[in-house]
Amino acid sequence: MPTSQHITAFATCAVVLAGLATTATAATAGPDPLARFHRRHVDWHACALGPGDELGRRLDAAGADCADIAVPLDYAKPGGRTLTVAISRLKATDTAHRAGPLLFNDGGPAGPGLHMPLTKSEVMGTVADRYDLIGMDPRFVGRSTPLDCGWNLGSAPLRSAGTDSAAYREEVTVARELARQCERTQGDVLPYVTTRNTARDMDVIRVALGADTLSYVGYSYGSYLGEVYTQLFPGRTGRMVLDGVMFPPRYSPALLRGAEAANEAALRAWASWAATRDGTYGLGATRGQVLATVKHVLDAAAQRSLRIGKEYLLDEHVLPAVLLGGLGSDLDQRRADLAGTVRLLARAADREPVEPSDQLAGQLEFLLTAAGSASAGQMTAIVCGDVAERRGVGSYWRAVEESRERFPLTGPVADNITPCEFWDRPAEAPTVLDNDVPALLVAATGDPRTPYSGAEAMRGQWPSSRLLTMKGARQHGLYGEYGNACVDSLVNAYLRTGRLPAHDPTCEASGPRSAGRQTPAAR
Repeated sequence: MPTSQHITAFATCAVVLAGLATTATAATAGPDPLARFHRRHVDWHACALGPGDELGRRLDAAGADCADIAVPLDYAKPGGRTLTVAISRLKATDTAHRAGPLLFNDGGPAGPGLHMPLTKSEVMGTVADRYDLIGMDPRFVGRSTPLDCGWNLGSAPLRSAGTDSAAYREEVTVARELARQCERTQGDVLPYVTTRNTARDMDVIRVALGADTLSYVGYSYGSYLGEVYTQLFPGRTGRMVLDGVMFPPRYSPALLRGAEAANEAALRAWASWAATRDGTYGLGATRGQVLATVKHVLDAAAQRSLRIGKEYLLDEHVLPAVLLGGLGSDLDQRRADLAGTVRLLARAADREPVEPSDQLAGQLEFLLTAAGSASAGQMTAIVCGDVAERRGVGSYWRAVEESRERFPLTGPVADNITPCEFWDRPAEAPTVLDNDVPALLVAATGDPRTPYSGAEAMRGQWPSSRLLTMKGARQHGLYGEYGNACVDSLVNAYLRTGRLPAHDPTCEASGPRSAGRQTPAAR
């Protein structure tokens, strides 16, 4: 991605799109090209779509309402085809201190968000009363106009290259066919499945809600979406919380590239945790023994796929995603889930008959069957639509071979080929930030998904921001996710007052269940 402080347009189309970034509410604007969307009445309605709609029933029970917001498929042609973006709303009850709408994004890419007003209102406490809490299923996700490439797997974004060149050639074939199939089934909309268009949708939502500014809480990829929004709509941002910070120059179709070291460190830390519980899990009494068990599982899958129950065959391309999925948090329950999974996989590696736990069965159904098609296709379409990646098929294998020794689990995943190698090039250049907005950045020093160094780089690029650091945690996503009172209280203080801390605050945890504390000195 470019790192200079300007955006290079690919074509005149991009110039038109940039012009659409400023809405008719700007004082200097001429005729509003999005008037047909900005002037529509929002039809709020009950959220439940039927008796089996559990999420809808929970939203209704909490007093929320829902709506479908019309947006253009192509913002360069706002008079053309339209989509709908589904949103939910919990209205502010503290009208004396009302702070406007607060929109949430759960990351992904392609994470649905209608549920988030329910889950985040719990950690916000009385602060939630000041906001209209807005959940959003981004374009083509969840209840919004859908996208499904019709794949027979959900592992596309996080597959491993495998152990040898023959295995890698299989991956090249898979990536090429996935790209072709998505082009066949969804080619008419793929150019518009982008973060920049989701940010534009957010601004249509802002206008629909009658707000001059939009406050925002975004996690992981959601932090990148928030950053893009600030670039396209300077002056439209309210209170911004970006948790699990993505540094834009590091955003690429290889979602774990740059996070290899953090993931391998998380694996070693988990192995030490499991070793102290050898009596429970039987994975080994030392960290080295636990890691040897993991290697045994990986080696066995490379020789022959592991049979899990009657339905699933887990091969060397998908197995690492199962393991990496358990390393996103150092909370005891998450570590216990991974230990239970590895114990079962170790038996399968010994060719014993095993039945998956409910949790593992859900993972495997998503990764190995069409049940994961829609989500995987949406995620892949977003990253491929955002960032060009045409490197030549041989370059990925060379990168895998170079990284494998240092990062045996993560390297073959982070450097593997993706369908983006065979995707049409993006319609717009990647977003490069050249603004400086007030924002609260939240990051853990051991974050295994978006490395802490990226949060530091983002803080350096935005002098008006503040960086809230959680020390001693290997956790991706902190606010309302980690149970740390220090982090939660500092974020809530910012959302309550709109005032950022005077200095970069630090919270510490003596363990994942610790409430934490704020250190008296700035970072």
